[in-house]
Amino acid sequence: MEPETDRIYDIGEVAEIVGVDVSTIRYWTNEAENYKIVSPIRNAKGNRRFTMYDKDTFKIMYNLVKERRYTVQGALQRIRDNRDEEIRNAEVVEKLQKIKSLLLEVKTKIE
Repeated sequence: MEPETDRIYDIGEVAEIVGVDVSTIRYWTNEAENYKIVSPIRNAKGNRRFTMYDKDTFKIMYNLVKERRYTVQGALQRIRDNRDEEIRNAEVVEKLQKIKSLLLEVKTKIE
């Protein structure tokens, strides 16, 4: 089994992990390539393939665009300027969402 850091993801896998449509990943990829933030690997058929770094970038994009209401360009600028901070923010949000889910589950069992 390949280590997680070496894993290559198809566009459909990335879309499912991030929680958006494939078309959204395509659009974000086109925009992110202009900022030199994402560089998909293309196979012989021209299909986009993504590294773990790219996948994590899209998770940050999701947080900024869908939850914090940044524009795509504003989110890309933020990632380019403060990637490490945004990674930490996205990790915190993900952990808080898991805690919320667990608390709602406990609440349901109590009632």
